[in-house]
Amino acid sequence: MKVLKKMLLVMILSISFLGLNSQTDAAAYVHQVKTGDTYWKIARKYGLSVNYLKSINNKRNNVLYPGEKLVLPHRPISDADKELMARLVSAEAKGEPYAGKVAVATVVINRLDSVIFPNTVREVVYQKIKGHYAFTPVQNGTIYLPADKESIKAVEEAIAYRGKGNGSLYFYNPRTSTSDWVFSREVTVVIGNHRFAK
Repeated sequence: MKVLKKMLLVMILSISFLGLNSQTDAAAYVHQVKTGDTYWKIARKYGLSVNYLKSINNKRNNVLYPGEKLVLPHRPISDADKELMARLVSAEAKGEPYAGKVAVATVVINRLDSVIFPNTVREVVYQKIKGHYAFTPVQNGTIYLPADKESIKAVEEAIAYRGKGNGSLYFYNPRTSTSDWVFSREVTVVIGNHRFAK
């Protein structure tokens, strides 16, 4: 009788495990290949690198077939989200080198991919922490100014290299920051007047 109970328990656990796996698979994002699609076009559309898109789909060559389904690791970043990010980068990194602009955009993407921050670009940009906006341009209104071309390009580059950076979740200017807490974070890189940290 004990053996039968154990077998029944193993069967139930196996079935529930399979059910959980299918739910996880269903939550993944999928792109159905259309005529004229290339890895480059698909990767650009969804903010991925070509190599990453190929690797998560176990592809070793550049052949795509119409109707084929490619798995995407996360929700795509829309044009509206890219534009919002570019405005943030333009306001936060005005006067900073191009690499600093890419790094600011990367912080937004890293927050988007982190479990401790909201999971949409808009929610990340407009997040309030202890009654204050996380990003100064939201607080002072400069987020609503148009983005410059370099910031737009920096956002595209940050998206293309998503997941390849050093994991920075914060950045600050040590000469103007008033937060003691941010100084306690591990600095990952210094670019221009900004320190990036995690």
